[in-house]
Amino acid sequence: MDAHKSLVDRLLRLGIIRSERVRRAAERVRRELFVPDDYRDMAYADTPLPIGEGQTISAPHMVFMMDELLDLEVGHLVLEVGAGSGYHAATVAEIVAPSDLPPHTWGTVVSVEINPHLATLAHHNLEAAGYSCRVHVLNMDGSAGVSLRVKVDRILVTAAAPDVPEPLFEMLKEGGRMVIPVGSPGMWGQDLLLVEKVDGRMVRRTITGVAFVPLRGRYGWSGGVRGG
Repeated sequence: MDAHKSLVDRLLRLGIIRSERVRRAAERVRRELFVPDDYRDMAYADTPLPIGEGQTISAPHMVFMMDELLDLEVGHLVLEVGAGSGYHAATVAEIVAPSDLPPHTWGTVVSVEINPHLATLAHHNLEAAGYSCRVHVLNMDGSAGVSLRVKVDRILVTAAAPDVPEPLFEMLKEGGRMVIPVGSPGMWGQDLLLVEKVDGRMVRRTITGVAFVPLRGRYGWSGGVRGG
């Protein structure tokens, strides 16, 4: 069986992928386009892989668990903090701006990456995979928020923060969702949180224990400012 199909089928059986929209994104986005050549034969192993600069591409089960928690819809404006190699942003784009729907229905993903080398890598990978018109990569400190003309529907953070950064929460629309790992750097002590804005208040729910690389920037582990 094809390794890509086998991975998607396994995540369906495990209940990680639950919705049709996430299943279609998992099937349509080719992970091998977002991993280094040396790891191309491991692209569909359900494990994190190095992408350079001391960073990793998340394991597929974590990518699609987070996508399900975001409850993404066509037309959503999504902010991603931590572009990495661009894979997670591509899966989000395939949900909010599906390839088989006309562009006037599409949402947008703004993916922010603090590391300039990774920002360039993500842009090139997304362009090669056909997502550069749906994902806009910015090289900046995403932990402190991004100046956009409107608030966003969803926020995805792909590195572990000391706490939920207040500037990111402020960017959410009422009823919006953020999925973010929070906790100390290292293998243990982090929780994946689902954060919702309800009547302007922050409502948190702990989903599971996780192990992510540390968030860098003003509201990350290198910045010294704790969020909400």
